[in-house]
Amino acid sequence: MTATTAGHLNAITDIPGIRVGNATRTHNGALTGTTVVLLPPGTLATADVRGGAPATRETTALDPRYGGREVPAIVLTGGSSYGLSAADGVQTWLGTPTPLVPAAALFDLGRGGNFTLHPDPTLGMEAAEAAKTANPHFPTGNAGAGTGAVNAGLKGGLGTASAVLPDGTVIAALAALNAVGTSVDPDTGLPHAASTGVHHRWRDGEPVAWQEFPTAGGDDLTAARSHLMPSNPSTPSNPLNTVIGVIATNARLTPAQLFRLANSAHDGLALAVRPAHGLFDGDTVFAVATGTEDTDAEAVVAAGAEVFARALVHGLLAAESVTTGWRHVPAYRELYPRTAASYQARW
Repeated sequence: MTATTAGHLNAITDIPGIRVGNATRTHNGALTGTTVVLLPPGTLATADVRGGAPATRETTALDPRYGGREVPAIVLTGGSSYGLSAADGVQTWLGTPTPLVPAAALFDLGRGGNFTLHPDPTLGMEAAEAAKTANPHFPTGNAGAGTGAVNAGLKGGLGTASAVLPDGTVIAALAALNAVGTSVDPDTGLPHAASTGVHHRWRDGEPVAWQEFPTAGGDDLTAARSHLMPSNPSTPSNPLNTVIGVIATNARLTPAQLFRLANSAHDGLALAVRPAHGLFDGDTVFAVATGTEDTDAEAVVAAGAEVFARALVHGLLAAESVTTGWRHVPAYRELYPRTAASYQARW
C-alpha cells in the first residue's frame, strides 16, 4: 500500500479545517441520525455514485466534466430519500446565498420500530452546529449517519481513518457502513479489509495495527456465522442498504484527479464489503480536496482505497448492539468477543 502511517487522530479531522458533527434520534421508535462535514473555504468536491438504489442531492452539480464545485459542507444522513431534507437545515444554518450542500442518505427506515421517523431540517441544523463546536475526536459507531446502520445481520456504524504520505500530505475518510454485503470473513472472523493493515489509534507514538489482533476462536465463529449472510432483501429484516462516505485530502487536485480519488474509495469499499455496489445498494462517495498541499496526485489516489476500507472497518468495530421495536441487531463486538476485546484494549 502507498500510505502506511495513520494520522495522529486517524480521522478525517486530521485534515486542517475539516470538522464533523453528529446528531441522532434514538427514542420513541427512532433509530437514525445525520452527520455534517464542514469544509474550509475553497474546498473542491466531486462525487461517484454506484449501486442500484442511491438517495442523493446535488451530485450532478459536482460532475467533474464541468470543472467540479466548491462546497461548504457535505451531509451524510439516515432516512433514505426522506432524510435528504436534513440538508435543507444545513443550507439554512450556513446562511449564505444559495450554498451548495451535497448530501447522500442511507436506508434505516423502521429500524427503531417506527417507519415514519427520519432526519429532518432540524436535525441537519443540529449536526451542523455540533460540527462548528466539535472536538476533533468526534463520536463514531452508533452516531450520526451510523445510528441506524445495519450490515448483513450485524450492526453497522460510522467510521473514520486517515493516512499520511511521506511528504506530509493527508488522505482521510469518513464512512457509514450500511451494506447488504458482508464485511466479515466467516472463516476467520476478521473483517475482509484486515489485509489493509488497519491502524486504529496511536500508542506510545506508534499506530497499532489490526494484524496484532487474534482471529476469532471456534466458539465465536460457531455463534456468529448465522449473522453473516445477507437476509433476503425483500424481507423487513434487511429491506435496503447503502454505504455513504467522504474521501478527503489536503492535496491540490484537478477535478479529474479528484474524481479518480472517489473511484479509488469505491475500490476500498469493494475490498471491505463483499459484494458491493449491488441492486439494493446506493453506494455514494464524495471526494473533497482542500488544496493546500502540492504533491504526487497518483500517490494520493492510490492511498484512497486503503483509507476508505479502513474507515469502514472502524465503523464495524465501533458499532454497538441495539434492541428496538424492529429487532435485536448484534454488533461485531457481541458476536466476536475475543477479537473485539483485543481491539477495545488497543483503541
